Amino acid sequence: MFRFFTEKNWFFWSWIGSFIILSSLWVQVEIDVKINEWFGEFYDMIQKALAEPNAVSIEEYFASLFSFISLAAMYIAVYVAISFFTAHYLFRWRTSMVEWYHSVYDKARKIEGASQRVQEDTIKFTRIMEGLGTSLIESIMILIQFIPILFGLSVGIPIFFFGDWEYGLIVGALIWTIGGTIFLIVLGLILRLVGIEYDLQKQEAAYRKILVIAEDDGNVRPKTIDELFDDVRKIHFLSYLRYLYFNIGRIAYLQANVLSAYVFLAPAIVAGVVTLGVMQQIIRAFGRVEGSMQYLLKAWPTIIELASVYKRLREFESKINQEDLVDEKI
Repeated sequence: MFRFFTEKNWFFWSWIGSFIILSSLWVQVEIDVKINEWFGEFYDMIQKALAEPNAVSIEEYFASLFSFISLAAMYIAVYVAISFFTAHYLFRWRTSMVEWYHSVYDKARKIEGASQRVQEDTIKFTRIMEGLGTSLIESIMILIQFIPILFGLSVGIPIFFFGDWEYGLIVGALIWTIGGTIFLIVLGLILRLVGIEYDLQKQEAAYRKILVIAEDDGNVRPKTIDELFDDVRKIHFLSYLRYLYFNIGRIAYLQANVLSAYVFLAPAIVAGVVTLGVMQQIIRAFGRVEGSMQYLLKAWPTIIELASVYKRLREFESKINQEDLVDEKI
């Protein structure tokens, strides 16, 4: 799966491409920081305008809106360009995988579900990595940029439960996020979500294989196909039930999450020690930090799918290597 990073013919795409993607993500985060600053200035201007008629001119108001449009345009341009490049980058990664599978397909074709591993799982692997990998890197960069901002904004502001402690907001976000993430990871392990996803794909592969055989072999009759589809139905229904339990916990936590920043800021808001602009900056920075810390939480269903795909591909490659060892002994 990772020959993409070790083979010389893929050096440009694997290493130079990774550098380009990382640099572009950093630029996106920098623009996001500027947008956060804009929110503070804009809402302070709104508060000033609403408190006193004509305190803000129409020119100042539209100039502020135009500055946001400029930042948003830069963000969109970077986002679109890097999304296009990342798609090509990951297709090259997939190509490096399938080229090796093609080269050993004489052995690989003897393995159960070989065609599905080479065609379906490789594209699933790269598509999941496109969203999951870039999101992980971006989340880390956001934490690096926004934690100091959140710390600076929260100094001297009373925080619920933590009082005037200067690290209160950051620690509060950390406790809330880690607690929720651990809760859902434990719930996912109890419900065996990775295992059920793996079993589901295994049953689907067996069903698909018998359908392919039935196209050419008249001895494979509907009874055999129906029995396999019954297994497919059972594993799907079981997965629906387990994901129902998981989603109850996940969605409940994420809905409660909407109010978390307002709860922590309650003493400061009630006491009137922050302006509207500063409050907006804090809430947005808090949301960005909290959202990045909740990466595992929000991406958990996708992580489960990636883990299942990785498990299948690793098992497939292991069997290919075993075939090689058998051939060497012969």
